[in-house]
Amino acid sequence: MIQVLFVHGMGRSPLSAWPLLRQLRKQGIKTSTFSYFVSSQSSELIQFRLAKRIRDIANQGEYVLIGHSLGGVLIRSALANMDDKVRLPERLFLLGSPVRTSRLAMFFQRYWLFRLLTKDCGKLLATSERMQAIPASYCPTTAVVGVKGINGKNSPFKSELNDAVVSLSEVSADWMTEQIQLPVMHSFLPSSRQVSNLIIKKLGLLS
Repeated sequence: MIQVLFVHGMGRSPLSAWPLLRQLRKQGIKTSTFSYFVSSQSSELIQFRLAKRIRDIANQGEYVLIGHSLGGVLIRSALANMDDKVRLPERLFLLGSPVRTSRLAMFFQRYWLFRLLTKDCGKLLATSERMQAIPASYCPTTAVVGVKGINGKNSPFKSELNDAVVSLSEVSADWMTEQIQLPVMHSFLPSSRQVSNLIIKKLGLLS
């Protein structure tokens, strides 16, 4: 049986994916979550802990990883720094997860409250060199992208498709297996029925 591990986004918790994980469990899929706190843990420490968790799951058999926003960044970094002998996931789902610098993170880095609350992980998302240093994933990767954000002259994304937190270009890369756009806002990607239905369908093809 395929196991699913979910990693939440910055400022969120595993509860953000409760509807998704509930739907997966209804399908007989074993699910688990990974929690972290950006205000008290560096990205390096979080990645170290996550890599250990992934290794433990990989030793049990087939598995799938789902990362929302920063969670997807942490997953890719953890996978890149693991031993080659560790079994790769059958598929990686990235839900609104940036693969390059986040323009909103760069903007908010000027404010002390954002820096205080997000610490090193906030710097990671806002630093081009660090984001570019995270390599492409070596497993089949499905990017689920929200496109329900607002456009216009007052939008930081102008005319570009976005989910109100990241733009289409910030979550796109040619190494991805596929990209699926859905009319969902960033924060609601893990709880969207459209997203859960999509993931269930994809997992069905793996079984």
